[in-house]
Amino acid sequence: MVVVFGSINLDLVALVARIPAPGETLAGHSFKTVPGGKGANQALAASRAGAQVKMFGAVGRDAFAAKALANLEASGVDLSGVIAVDTPTGVALIHVDARGENAITVIAGANGEARAAQVPDEALGPTSTLVLQLEVPLVEVARLARRAHGARVILNAAPATTLPDDLLHRVGILIVNETEAAIVGAKLGLPTTPDQFAVAAATRYQCTVVVTLGPRGAIAVHGDARVAVAAPPTGVVDTTGAGDALVGAFAAALDRGAPLRQALAEGVAAGSLACTGRGAQAALPAQSAIADLAATL
Repeated sequence: MVVVFGSINLDLVALVARIPAPGETLAGHSFKTVPGGKGANQALAASRAGAQVKMFGAVGRDAFAAKALANLEASGVDLSGVIAVDTPTGVALIHVDARGENAITVIAGANGEARAAQVPDEALGPTSTLVLQLEVPLVEVARLARRAHGARVILNAAPATTLPDDLLHRVGILIVNETEAAIVGAKLGLPTTPDQFAVAAATRYQCTVVVTLGPRGAIAVHGDARVAVAAPPTGVVDTTGAGDALVGAFAAALDRGAPLRQALAEGVAAGSLACTGRGAQAALPAQSAIADLAATL
């Protein structure tokens, strides 16, 4: 089972010709609300990639909550670990430009009240893959990682921040993008280029390190082994949620026993496919599409 402890948001998405500069007001093309949040996105991505998924997090007692959970519920994700709190449901304010690039502001809201104690010990056993991100309190992420002695622990260190050594030593797989690798690397006194960061972090923390490279695919370092998967050429419509698609599909593949190279190929395939549709969750691909594309990489 894939167990996700993370954020649940409602995304407020504006389509614009270009991202506004500071102090600038632009007219947008359209607006919509869609479910989001890195935790929810990754849970849904893993579910669509074929995994059994249980979600832990927090939403508000407001009208946004049901919308934020709708896709997870429809996909069969177990939501019994999601609590309702008085703080409003988290939101993300997203601008998407004509090239498919995005700029995002996240307001944590109820995500700030997610607690590691929500996750029972039986969900952290050797048959579980625990997926963590950093849109919920870091202290709670660290507490949960400390309890997950038997589970495979995947940390997607996004948004990038200073990470305690205690947390990193308890992570089995660390996933970052190029920007996050540079930020995390600088804060930890490690190299900041993708390859050098991956090698140095994998060595220091005795874990697998994955660095995603956008249109160039992704690399993974595990011990002395290095795996690289190139992304296929696809028409980019919207990059929102592509990283979450990769993490979710990668976790689902590992959870069913796939080797690292296969899991990385499926993650890259899912991330690439997610760029071909609009929205984070709406564009998350199904297992069959992921498998077909991964076989070509």
